[in-house]
Amino acid sequence: MAIEVRIPTILRSYTGGAKIVEGSGDTLDDLLTDLDSRHAGLRGRLVTEAGALHRFVNVYVNDEDVRFLGALDAKLSDGDSVTILPAVAGGAFGFAAAAAIAQHSAAAAAITQHTAAVPAGRRAPVTAG
Repeated sequence: MAIEVRIPTILRSYTGGAKIVEGSGDTLDDLLTDLDSRHAGLRGRLVTEAGALHRFVNVYVNDEDVRFLGALDAKLSDGDSVTILPAVAGGAFGFAAAAAIAQHSAAAAAITQHTAAVPAGRRAPVTAG
């Protein structure tokens, strides 16, 4: 049974740089075991020691999230396409951090422009406080 597996860039070191590999298995668990026999270490990057998918890995079978298909017990068929995607970190906190940095940069630029516009004799002394 041939199942096409799309490998993200971050995991291609396990597949010799291949973007797409083929494997076989009746379930996602079987497929990952088969892939690991040919691409040692790959399964360990996807599955925890407790035997569950890592939280930071998203796996899709024919564009369906395996978390809704039974996770590692998701059934596979010949010709299926499996896509492995690393979860993207950041979320709301990432956006908040980026906004804070942008505000800080804008404030620093405004201070620099103001300081340059004020003649040297008119500038207030800077004291450490």
